[in-house]
This record gives sequence, C-alpha cells and structure tokens, in this order.
Amino acid sequence: MKRLFLKTLVAALSVAAVGLAQAQTKTIKFVNQNAKGHPIVLGMEKFAEIVDAKSGGKLKVQVFPGGALGSDQANVSALQGGTLEMASMNSGIFASLVKDFAIYDFPFLFANPAEADAVVDGSFGKSMHAKLEEKGLVGLGYYELGFRHISNSKRPITKVEDIAGLKLRVIPNPINIDWVSALGANPTPLPFPELYAALEQKAVDGQENPVATINGAKLYEVQKHLALTYHQYNPQSIVVSKKFWDGLSAGDKKILQDAATESIKFQREQSRTLAGSLLETLKQNGMQVTELPAAEVAKLREKMKPVIAKHSANVGEATVNAMMAELARLRK
Repeated sequence: MKRLFLKTLVAALSVAAVGLAQAQTKTIKFVNQNAKGHPIVLGMEKFAEIVDAKSGGKLKVQVFPGGALGSDQANVSALQGGTLEMASMNSGIFASLVKDFAIYDFPFLFANPAEADAVVDGSFGKSMHAKLEEKGLVGLGYYELGFRHISNSKRPITKVEDIAGLKLRVIPNPINIDWVSALGANPTPLPFPELYAALEQKAVDGQENPVATINGAKLYEVQKHLALTYHQYNPQSIVVSKKFWDGLSAGDKKILQDAATESIKFQREQSRTLAGSLLETLKQNGMQVTELPAAEVAKLREKMKPVIAKHSANVGEATVNAMMAELARLRK
C-alpha cells in the first residue's frame, strides 16, 4: 500500500514538473509575408535557432512565412494588441503609425547596401525604432529586403516612357502611389499575399520587388519582363509587441536582442549572396531581363524629385535633415 502511494506521488510530481516546465516555456510567433526559402525567412529561422540555444529551450520561436497570419496591416494590429509577438516587415509600412518612417521608401535614397547598413544600424535607425514604442512596438534591428525592380507582363522596359500606362501593384502607402503616378503608370495598392492572384488574373500588369521576392513568390510564372531599376532599397524592421516585451525578464529581452543582432548579419549575407544567382534563376524560368541605361536612370531620378520634395515636407524637416546629414557624412 505504501509502495503504491509512493508511486502515485512520484507520478503526480512528474506530471506537475512537466506542467510547470510547459508553463515556463514562452512561445513567440514570428511572421513575414515572404515565402519559405526567402532570405528574410532564412534570417527568421536563424533567429529561432539562436533563441532556442541561448534560452535553453525556454523561449520557442515559431516562424510563419508567406503571410500565413494575414497581411502586414493585420499583423501590426495584432502586435499592438498583444495577440502576436513578432514580425519583420518593410520599415516604410510604419509610416501609417509614425510619419517619419516614410523616409525609408524615398526613391534612390541609398547608393549601395553598405551605406544602408551604416544608416539603419547607427543612431538614425535606432532613433526611428524608438519612435514606435508609444505605438506599442519595440524595434530590435533591421533585416534587408534589398533593391527593388519593376516587372510586368506586357512589354520590356528599356526607357522610362515604357513604364507609362502600366497598372502596377504597390505597397499600400502614399509615397509608393505617388512615385508610380509620377511615371505615368497606374498604382494599385494591394497586400502582398494577394499579388500573385492579381497578376495571374491580369487585374494588374506588374509589380516592383527585389529579385529574391520575385523568385520566392514564383512571380516568373505570371510575369515575363523584368527591368533592373534599383529604384528603392527596403530595410525590414524586426519588431516585437510591446505588450509581450514588457512581460519579459531582462535576461529574456537580452536573449531576443542578441539573437536579432546575430541573425541580422546572417540574413544580409544570405540576401546579398543569393541576389546574383536568383537573377539567373529568373532568366532560366523565362523572364526577360533588361537594365536601364545611365541616361534613362537619370531621367527616372529627375521624375522622382517632386515626389521626394512632397514627402520630405510630410515626413518632417528634422528626420529628413538627419538622414541627409548621415548620408553626406558617409559619402565624404
């Protein structure tokens, strides 16, 4: 009888211990719009590995690629409400919360990836993320989406005038609508998960994204022509729900921040290594690739100037001046 009691007690304690361990484990849902295999998702998966190792399994990160938990806009609301823990998305999307973030969507802002790294990793990038805290978000750093290019199903783009009349999907924010309009094209704001179907059904003629995104979403199946325009560079903010963040211990916060910093280096390396090879993959999958001559790029830049001037006023003098001062310092 005594032996039976002891066995029962041991079993009960074991169940309690398992339950306690499960209760102490925190699960972090981490979302993004890009498909599995995309450099952004590779960075997220690396983040999950690092967090698991550093926390001894106490923090578990579940990666949800491909818009599995809704659009960027839906994800922002969920982060603010505390029902979603983490996301990585185009930094410019946060302009709907803090107008200053529209600066990240300025056409022809960064000359090269190294310049972008120096800006977003430095005081400017940190100060921008600090502005999100009162909106319920905490920024841990920036992945990169990379330089964007224009694709379409109608014609090759060899000069700026070829863009006119095309119906182009854009990220739903004002600056993207304005620069597409400035080129004589018709901007169509759409969440990314809806893009493939819109292209397939000819609801839009084309879109603009980096080569890794075009390849990952298999847009080569519904797009024939790709023009390498390098018209925008997109930093991708890694953000945490402030409601979730505030409930973490100082130690857990350090684990997440350190894992983000480590995964950022890995993610950017993946992005830049894959850029060239993926362009060849797109060609092999039937896309016809053109690159604008220098004279056409100069015309493209000229057409963007009124858009930049308009949105500089919207963003705010202090933020624009801080960005331009940092770029001037880097270019000395």
